[in-house]
Amino acid sequence: MADKKTKSKMPMEHLNIAEFNRGQSSKLIRGLVTDDKTAFIQKNGKPIAVVMSNARYERLLKEGIDINEY
Repeated sequence: MADKKTKSKMPMEHLNIAEFNRGQSSKLIRGLVTDDKTAFIQKNGKPIAVVMSNARYERLLKEGIDINEY
């Protein structure tokens, strides 16, 4: 397993809320889960939410990070 300090940081993907409104939500979320990514959901070019796979969320909890506390 790679050292966390040397792990390169990838910028988060940006998805437009319009894609979700056009019925693409299932496809977009499936892609995030398959690729184990996190993405901003944007409206009018501004981030309004963040979506991540459950596996990523579980890893955060295991590391002691509960995003619900913030």
